[in-house]
Amino acid sequence: MSQQMGKLYVVATPIGNLEDISPRARDILSQVAWIAAEDTRHSQVLLQHLGISTALVSYHDFNESKRASTLIDKLSQGQSGALISDAGTPLISDPGYTLVGAAHDAGIKVVPIPGPCSLISALSVAGLPTDKFLFEGFLPAKPQARYKRLQELAQFAHTMIFFEAPHRLEALLRDCENIFSPHRQATLAREITKKFESIQRNDLQGLLQGIQTKEVIVKGECILLVSGHKENSAQINSAQTQKMLQVLLAEMPLSTAVKVAVSLTGLPKNALYEMATALQNVLKQQDCL
Repeated sequence: MSQQMGKLYVVATPIGNLEDISPRARDILSQVAWIAAEDTRHSQVLLQHLGISTALVSYHDFNESKRASTLIDKLSQGQSGALISDAGTPLISDPGYTLVGAAHDAGIKVVPIPGPCSLISALSVAGLPTDKFLFEGFLPAKPQARYKRLQELAQFAHTMIFFEAPHRLEALLRDCENIFSPHRQATLAREITKKFESIQRNDLQGLLQGIQTKEVIVKGECILLVSGHKENSAQINSAQTQKMLQVLLAEMPLSTAVKVAVSLTGLPKNALYEMATALQNVLKQQDCL
């Protein structure tokens, strides 16, 4: 008779407040043969709080491929195990994809144990549209790559969610202000479910100014949510907007004129830039006649 395979449980754990653990998650973590954890020292604190003595196995970015193979062997031999991350739902900007994929390939049942998830928690209190959204996770750390990716998202019509390290948050907000519009609505969610939890909703310009004046504290885990692009063809193509740009272009360089126009109108920078470029080309042609 063949050995019955174990199950792999993907278990969400608290993102801050340890009381957010579900009874089902507690039961599973106490019943499985082992728990694969991103940082065993961090996870041990949770298990001690819950009174659970299940063995911990390290599973992180640097040993994922090798450790996944070992864990699949254990599951195939009939042991059931759990996968957790340092906080929240595994695989959401955390390791686990390799193990879960390998488990499916091996015919092992993968069972979700739902619970806390920081991006969903932030979205639920952001005061921004939730019908459709994009979870971008961490943008590239290098400024040029980050700026390029944000430019690609300039016309995205739905709420965008970004994870960011505190020391790069100001630079991210500055790029968002330049590319999207200073008046684009946004929410900064910080330290969700923890002692110093903070949810601040403003436009991008207001959030950036708050950081620069120290009114907005930038510490801990930060999630930035930005509302999507809302096209307003009537405003963008209005004669009044074109006249304003024409006056500005006569007095200053194109990039400066667009920046001033964005500040005055709150219209998308990309659309105003396209209009300003077209107007500048027309003015040059007129000068050549």
